[in-house]
Amino acid sequence: MAQYNFPDQTGFYRGKVRDVYSIGSQWLVMVASDRISAFDVILPRTIPYKGQVLNQIAAYMLQQTTDICPNWLMDSPAPHVSIGRRCEPFKIEMVVRGNLVGHAWRTYQSGNRTICGVTMPEGLKENDFFPTPLITPSTKAAEGHDEDISKEAIIAGGLATAEEWNVLAQYALALFQRGKEIAAKRGLILADTKYEFGKLGDTIYLMDEIHTPDSSRYFYADQFEEKQISGERQIQLSKEFVREWLIANHFMGKEGQNVPEMSDEWVNTISKRYIELYEKVIGETFLPQNFTEDETYRAVVQSLEKIQ
Repeated sequence: MAQYNFPDQTGFYRGKVRDVYSIGSQWLVMVASDRISAFDVILPRTIPYKGQVLNQIAAYMLQQTTDICPNWLMDSPAPHVSIGRRCEPFKIEMVVRGNLVGHAWRTYQSGNRTICGVTMPEGLKENDFFPTPLITPSTKAAEGHDEDISKEAIIAGGLATAEEWNVLAQYALALFQRGKEIAAKRGLILADTKYEFGKLGDTIYLMDEIHTPDSSRYFYADQFEEKQISGERQIQLSKEFVREWLIANHFMGKEGQNVPEMSDEWVNTISKRYIELYEKVIGETFLPQNFTEDETYRAVVQSLEKIQ
């Protein structure tokens, strides 16, 4: 993926799946690549149209939640590009869990009933609903693995004040409720997700992507109860199936482990699953778009000229 040099560019950061450009002191250009990561490791193959899927779902969801809290997004000039306000990020991820799935289930299955200082009730099966959604934050690591952290440790460590935490928690739960409502209209259950926030002056902004398959897990609603009763596995629309494939092939991002080979067929399967989630969540047919590097550059420059 090309590294651009935009007018007034003051910085560049290559994340696991996105390239982020600082423009002056006010703006960020975020280019969603087709890279895919799991267990905090970038996998060796790219996934066709993944960047477009993530970027367009995030833009749609940010537009659907502007009444809940302000967000960073100003424009999406290309299918895989977003431009928005540059905020000072909180170095935490606000993970909200409506169902016992993924990391929470692995913790629960080990016999531990506490996650991030929050107690999980007894007697639950994998994928069961929690009585009320739980906030289980994690640190936002610049490198390596994110780590679970409690509300108390966040405040004590100065990652957020008590007042800021209250706002972050209020926003996160309200956003999760909206995400569940949007998902329900499409026959889906939003099982869990994560949000990132930043500050600009005294205002807290929602940042990054929301309710995408990289940051969220979805179940099919019409099959959910039946599968829970019968003990069948829930069909997920999320990146979890990639993690499960890696685990089955003895990779969890630990030292000495090798990423299994990704065949063309498997790469295409992943791409189709991402597109399926787009069409389910947005309710529209996915239209693949292939912007050249020159077209992407021109679209970004034109958008920045309008914004500035």
